[in-house]
Amino acid sequence: MYKPLLTADDIYKKEFKTGLRGYVIEDVDGYLDQVIKDYEGFEREIDRLKRELEETKASSSVGIKREERRVEPEVAPAPANPSNYDMLRRISNLEKAVFGRPHNEE
Repeated sequence: MYKPLLTADDIYKKEFKTGLRGYVIEDVDGYLDQVIKDYEGFEREIDRLKRELEETKASSSVGIKREERRVEPEVAPAPANPSNYDMLRRISNLEKAVFGRPHNEE
């Protein structure tokens, strides 16, 4: 990842030498204030994007794990005239799909 050469603090603390025909100090200071604001904005945006990326990575890995665990139950089509036995078997299959199989199943 690219790391800028200067931080907002580096730019703020920069001092320019003056000469006979030097720059107008107020103009240089005003310009540097704009540069500092840009750097601070870039740093905030980079931090926000890093957090967003980490959250996305975390949520996608959790989503994959949940999806891997989910197993769709195979449900047979309902007969046209279901008997009590068929209804109980379907309910049992649905309960197993929702709640899981008991540990001491025979």
